[in-house]
Amino acid sequence: MKVPILQKESHILREIAKEVPLVEILSPAIKQVIIDMKDSMHGESDAVAIAAPQIGVGLRIFVMSGKARLIIKNEERRKTGEPEFDLKKTPLPPDEIYINPIVTKLSKSKKKMEEGCLSVRYLYGKVNRSLKATVNAWDENGNKFQRGGSGLIAQIYQHETDHLNGELFIDRAENLVELSEEERAEWKKRNRSIK
Repeated sequence: MKVPILQKESHILREIAKEVPLVEILSPAIKQVIIDMKDSMHGESDAVAIAAPQIGVGLRIFVMSGKARLIIKNEERRKTGEPEFDLKKTPLPPDEIYINPIVTKLSKSKKKMEEGCLSVRYLYGKVNRSLKATVNAWDENGNKFQRGGSGLIAQIYQHETDHLNGELFIDRAENLVELSEEERAEWKKRNRSIK
């Protein structure tokens, strides 16, 4: 059953999430949190990531949808003139689990990027983000890893670790706009998955 995604008024979104003790990563409780996060994220077809506090769990975990990797591939294909993958029909790469993530490196070069959030419906704005980011974390099997990314991936790393630190994108966004009632109805038709 899909766990509701908390909205900006919820106090848990403003709390600093606690680290997951390494001995608990393989526990049934943490496995269930990850399942719930994935279910909630995949219930919103425009979602590319979700942090545990967004479903009411104050732990340092975020999940990045495989859709984010496909979006990056489409950007690369667009540059070379190749046809893009259909995001609704192409099998997605696996979701990526980040437990106790730490951003270890951010590029000095930044760009104002369009951002929204599953917990701040229906506001959008521009946030100044580093173009590249590197993260150290543990996966759902208890393996430590380091991953880097640019563009959308770097943006996701920064946005989701902000969530784990009790921050929302609206705290630093410029030019915030809210969708009108008509735009919201259209958005729901296009983006809300039925599960």
